[in-house]
Amino acid sequence: MSFTPFDDPRILSCLHSFCLQCLHHEIEKSGSQQIFQCPICERNTSIPVGGASVLPQNLHLGFEVEVAGYMSKMVNITHKSHTVKDISTVAKTHQIEITGALENAKEVVTKLTEAMGENIRMIEQVEISKQIAFLAINQAFETLQQTLEERKRTLLSELEAISLSKTTALTLQKEQFEKMVGDIGHYTDMASQILQTHTDHEIVALGGLIPTELQATLKRHFPHSKPTQQHNCVSANRCCYETTVHIWVGTRYHVKVQSKTSKGEEYPHGGAEVKGEMRSKTHNGAVVYGEVEDHRDGTYTITLTPPTAGLHQLLITMDGQHVQNSPNDLDVMPKRDYHTLCNAQQVIQCNSPWFVAIHDNGDIYVGSDDDCIYVFDQTGQLKITIGSSGSSDGQFSSLSGISIKGDVLYVADTGNHRVQKLTSSGKFLHKFGQQGSGQGQFNEPVVVIIDSNNKLIVSDSDNHRIQIFNEDGGWLLTIDGNGSGNHSFESPWGLALDPQGNIHVAAQGSNTIKVFTKEGVYVRMYGDPNRPSGIAIDDEGYSLVSERDGNCLSIYDPEGNKIHTMGNLKNPYGTALDPRDGSGFIVNYGANTVLKYCV
Repeated sequence: MSFTPFDDPRILSCLHSFCLQCLHHEIEKSGSQQIFQCPICERNTSIPVGGASVLPQNLHLGFEVEVAGYMSKMVNITHKSHTVKDISTVAKTHQIEITGALENAKEVVTKLTEAMGENIRMIEQVEISKQIAFLAINQAFETLQQTLEERKRTLLSELEAISLSKTTALTLQKEQFEKMVGDIGHYTDMASQILQTHTDHEIVALGGLIPTELQATLKRHFPHSKPTQQHNCVSANRCCYETTVHIWVGTRYHVKVQSKTSKGEEYPHGGAEVKGEMRSKTHNGAVVYGEVEDHRDGTYTITLTPPTAGLHQLLITMDGQHVQNSPNDLDVMPKRDYHTLCNAQQVIQCNSPWFVAIHDNGDIYVGSDDDCIYVFDQTGQLKITIGSSGSSDGQFSSLSGISIKGDVLYVADTGNHRVQKLTSSGKFLHKFGQQGSGQGQFNEPVVVIIDSNNKLIVSDSDNHRIQIFNEDGGWLLTIDGNGSGNHSFESPWGLALDPQGNIHVAAQGSNTIKVFTKEGVYVRMYGDPNRPSGIAIDDEGYSLVSERDGNCLSIYDPEGNKIHTMGNLKNPYGTALDPRDGSGFIVNYGANTVLKYCV
């Protein structure tokens, strides 16, 4: 009713209490001295003759008011053994504490709100990841199904070829049997007729001729009268195998054995007992036995892993006999240490080099922006120049990657959207591809490499994909980098194969290195290169990646961990390893040089 101090409370008939001073004021204001309406419940109270002063007092409430008034006026006093403080001071302290608690609560609510937002984002990310994984799994199984279908067709084709070969051989043998039976039958019929119809004089005259001719016929045919097993035609001392000069400790070393007949012709069937072993000449004759894989086409692969360095003897036998050139000596090299790799030395100076490849004889092939390939010896002396600018056979437009195997050279003819096949001396042999996005078509192919089965793997850069072909350019498989998820990559450039045959893709547009099986199934991703342009992988699985914008060469171990970086380069592009000793070459495009480094 007012903001004056509450004093001398009186009780109305409705049991509400008001201070006496306020009642006097309100009764005068209402103009009625007999009736007062309670401002709380609006019930009427009769005012006694003596006025509001006659109304009964609320003693309890009055006492509480007096105590409150007394407490509000208290100062710090001592009561018995403790101090009594001013209530306003205590209230202010509690107010500060309450305010602090409120701020803390607000901060906690803010953090919880942020956490809930992050939780929602993670739920959404899980759903997105699920969808990406779903698409990747479907794509992987589709690719695997295509691969299995292709493998099925290949096996059926091989089965048909083997069946045809055996049927042809047995048919020929059957014809020989028929001829033999016919020849013998001719003389037996003649002998029967002579015995039945001829006179004694005729029998005496012909008797010596018939047995002689019959015996000659039997002798001529008898050596071939029994079917023989075909593998008996294999001659171990005519069989050969492929090897290398150097191998490294702990590296899986593969030896390919080709079986041949006694005439030196390649034998097209498997089944022989092939063994391989490697004996150390420097570690008490320790022996490593090889794992043998029979490819059922007359070739075998022996895999050995030497545990120690030094001179070793390689022994290969077929059906218990040494094959040609067995045994022979191999030098097992100590493990490479890329941590000690320092700046490389210049070996070649030429205009606008792009990519490099090393021949088995040590010659260095450099693809140049001059639309040609320069061939240098190991001292850096120019030997020949291959190609010129144009679109005719053997001509190039902005050629990029080159690969050489034996005496066959493959060139990614980027501007002409094709791949050309040449001899190592530059003679044109074949070409395939044209501009487009269909199977077997290209949009600026950059790099071509060759696997152990002579399949060609091409980085189709502006189509953002990898295409795989047979050695004559027949399309086999596409690894598509378009889309999202693990399979995605942009502008693939450098390509390399690891010891397991997996394909490593240096994608310049997405700054990634992704690994796929030869069937196109995603394996993993590693590294953080700055526009990777070239990649080479040694026999131990170490990756050497040239970073065009990073101006360096980065080395990764087989697990994909970066272990070393060699800097001081200017826009490096292609990189390659010498197949003879593992030394490396890198194109330093910005300095118009090719550098060589040794580990």
